[in-house]
Amino acid sequence: MTLNAAPSRPLRCLVTGATGYIGGRLVPELLDAGHRVRCVARTPGNLRDHPWAGRVEVVRGDVTKASSLADAMAGIDVAYYLVHALGTGPGFEETDRLAARNFAERARAAGVRRIVYLGGLVPAGLPENELSPHLRSRAEVGRILLDSGVPTAVLRAAVIVGSGSASFEMLRYLTERLPIMITPSWVRTRIQPIAVRDVLRYLVGCAALPDSVNRSFDIGGPDVITYRDMMRQYATVAGLPHRLIVPVPVLTPRLSSHWIGLVTPVPRSIARPLAESLRHEVVCDEHDIAQYVPDLPGRPLPFTRALELALRKVQDAQVATRWSSAALPGAPSDPLPTDPDWAGGSLYTDRRERTVDVSTQDLWRVIEGIGGDNGWYSFPLAWAVRGWLDRLVGGVGLRRGRRDALSLRVGDSLDFWRVEEIEPGRLLRLRAEMRLPGLAWLEMGADRDVHGRTRYWQRAVFHPRGLLGHAYWWSVAPFHSVVFGGMARNITRAATQAAGADGARQARP
Repeated sequence: MTLNAAPSRPLRCLVTGATGYIGGRLVPELLDAGHRVRCVARTPGNLRDHPWAGRVEVVRGDVTKASSLADAMAGIDVAYYLVHALGTGPGFEETDRLAARNFAERARAAGVRRIVYLGGLVPAGLPENELSPHLRSRAEVGRILLDSGVPTAVLRAAVIVGSGSASFEMLRYLTERLPIMITPSWVRTRIQPIAVRDVLRYLVGCAALPDSVNRSFDIGGPDVITYRDMMRQYATVAGLPHRLIVPVPVLTPRLSSHWIGLVTPVPRSIARPLAESLRHEVVCDEHDIAQYVPDLPGRPLPFTRALELALRKVQDAQVATRWSSAALPGAPSDPLPTDPDWAGGSLYTDRRERTVDVSTQDLWRVIEGIGGDNGWYSFPLAWAVRGWLDRLVGGVGLRRGRRDALSLRVGDSLDFWRVEEIEPGRLLRLRAEMRLPGLAWLEMGADRDVHGRTRYWQRAVFHPRGLLGHAYWWSVAPFHSVVFGGMARNITRAATQAAGADGARQARP
């Protein structure tokens, strides 16, 4: 079965993790293959702006709460399990274990015909107690699903290469920013990377596996190379000068994660499990998947070809999903600053307004384009310092950037914010994902005042957590006139300049 081949009959597929990197790309592939898709999400609204949202059913559910999965599983043929805690603190293995058991039990009770799980490639012959916690947990999740009584296919992949993947962005930024690198010894470890296109092809193909198949499959590309070779090949494909790479034995996974966090947009909480996994040689022990999902000519893609395709997507601003698409575990979610639950609690606000002599459409283009390479329109050093401080304490920092240079959708990460609400032309609400002693939002909007003039308004909202939260607000309050006041002035100025430039271009003969 090929990626876009029509199945013998449409299958009803459930996709968990649809807000994430792989899940968000799998959904349209399943739809194009003729299947019907239901997505389960803790916050269904985070899926509403995806291009395929109108073609799927979305239900509310949480894999850590078994009772919430009953409606999601009803009538499903194939259930895709694409969630993982990614080693984000104490107890993550127990969370993974609980979620997998809930999913397995509910799938069996609902009569689901097949489970498909994307896990990590485990080094052959290595005792489980020597695996990194990240790989050990992924292996355990695979066993739980295989023992569920529901026929299960566990696909085990090493480094996934695709525009926006955490592995690709880690490789990209390390290579582009460091012409001379003092690196951990794991850069000499052999790896078998795989293109995200091939991962998706195998995932879709597994929907049609015979009921008798209940096993793991190693999946990888045709190349077995070291991480050092991957960086050198990236430099060649990207047209960069030769990189000097010097491995040293003193950089532990913990130190490596700090190093990666400082150089790349990938935060330490994600970099550490990735670095720990790279300590082990991860090479496919078999390629049995080809018996069920036959290889196409030239597939799986060679590593350099996967790099070329990923770079082209980045350069053309066509990145469909990013590693940061899914909200970080532990980040504030769901509550809005307008919820009645806040009644009686402390809520600090900073509100700014300005009128501007442009259309609301011109103003909105600037609002929607904020962040990433465009910056935050006020005191760049202050924003940069806040990002550095966040990185030092393990936060995401300011370097996540944007998925798309021009447009935003609910659920997008935007530097150290996440888009919580967007009403095109009217409202953008961002929720902070930086490390804070409380919850924070930043709202920006465009409308008209009572005189019909275009009005820009913005509101910063902070709900403190304990005494430290109150102290934090008052410690930064003296800077608000510079940061938030400057933002309001500069956004309206940028809108005026952009509108004037557009008018001048249109006036040319």
